[in-house]
Amino acid sequence: MNISKLLRKEVSNLKGYVPGKPIEEVKKELGIDNIIKLASNENPLGPSKKAVEAIKKEAENINIYPDAGANLLREKLAKKYNIDSAQIVMGNGGEEILKMIPHTFINPGDEAIMADPTFGLYATGVTHMGGKLVRIPLKNYKHDFEAFIENINDNTKLIFVCNPNNPVGNIMTKEEIDYLLKNVPEDVIVVFDEAYYEYAIKNPEYPDSLEILKTRPNTIILRTFSKVAGLAGVRTGYALTSKEIAKEMSKVKGVFNASRLAQTAAIAALEDQEHIEKTVELNYQSFEVMYKYFEEKNFEYIKSNSNFVFVNVGMDSRIVFQKLLEKGIIIRPGYLWNYDSWLRVSTGTIEQTEKFIEILDEVIK
Repeated sequence: MNISKLLRKEVSNLKGYVPGKPIEEVKKELGIDNIIKLASNENPLGPSKKAVEAIKKEAENINIYPDAGANLLREKLAKKYNIDSAQIVMGNGGEEILKMIPHTFINPGDEAIMADPTFGLYATGVTHMGGKLVRIPLKNYKHDFEAFIENINDNTKLIFVCNPNNPVGNIMTKEEIDYLLKNVPEDVIVVFDEAYYEYAIKNPEYPDSLEILKTRPNTIILRTFSKVAGLAGVRTGYALTSKEIAKEMSKVKGVFNASRLAQTAAIAALEDQEHIEKTVELNYQSFEVMYKYFEEKNFEYIKSNSNFVFVNVGMDSRIVFQKLLEKGIIIRPGYLWNYDSWLRVSTGTIEQTEKFIEILDEVIK
C-alpha cells in the first residue's frame, strides 16, 4: 500500500529519531543477561526514592485525569526559581517542549539556526512545520556563534543553543552567550536547552539563563526531571519563559500531557536535594575514571559538563559499538553524527564505568 500521496509533505521528509538500544532488546538479540547501558544519559543511581514512594501512593488514583495545568508542580518550580508560575509550561518530557516551540512559532519558510551536530529533535520539530533548518558546523567542537550571527536574516525565527551540547557535552560560557545575545535581534526567540543543567552549574563559567530571561522575554529555557532526578521513564520536562510565550505555547500542548504519576514524582524529586547531589558527585567521579584511561591511551576527548563524554577511539564506531554490544555494553556510536571514530558514553556507577573501560580496552586491542 502506497500512502505517500496522503502524507503531509513535511512528514515524508522527516528523519525519525534513533534512540539508544533498549536493554530488553539486547538481551533478546544476543542472549546476554548482564547488560550495562551507557547510551541514553540515564541516572545510574535510579530515581529519587522519595519519587518512587510518591508514585506508589498516587498509583491508586490513576483512574482520575491529572491536573491539566500541573498547578502544584508549577508552583513548586516557580518557588525554586523565583519566577511566576505563569512563566512555566510543563511537557511530556523535554521532547514535547521541543515540539511545542516550533508548533507555536514556525510558519513555512521561517528559519531556525542550530549547531551541527546537536540534539536531533530541534530539526524534527522545525521541519515538521515547514521551517528551514540552518545548520552551523561546530568550530573547535563548540557552537560557532559568529556563524550563527552571520546567518541571521528577516526569516530567522528561532535559535537553538544546546548547553551543554549533545552529543559533545561541553558548554557555551557566559562570555560566549553574552556575545551571541548582543548580536541577536530582540524579535528572534533564543532557546536554551539545559537538559543537563544540574551537572553544568558545577562549571563557574556556565551562564545564568534565568537572569537573561529577566531582560530578554523572547527566551525559552528547557529543563527536565529525566536526567539528574532519574525520572526518564515517567516523562516530565518544562520550559521557563515569559508569560506571553508560556500562554501561547500552552495552547499547543497536550491537554493532560503531564500524567498524575509524573507530576507526583516530580514534586517529590524537587524535595530530594540529597539524591541530586549524590548523582552529580558520582557523575564527575565517573568522568575522572574515564578521563584517566583516555589520557593513558592518548584518546582525544571533550571535557564534559553533562552526564556523558564524547571520545575519539580511532576506530570505526560501528565496529566498536557492535563489539561492545556483544559484551553487554551499550553506548552511542559517533557515526550517527558523522563522527565516525567517536563514541558518546554516558556516566555510570564506578563499577559500570570500570567494566566499560575493561571491555573497550579488549575491543581496541
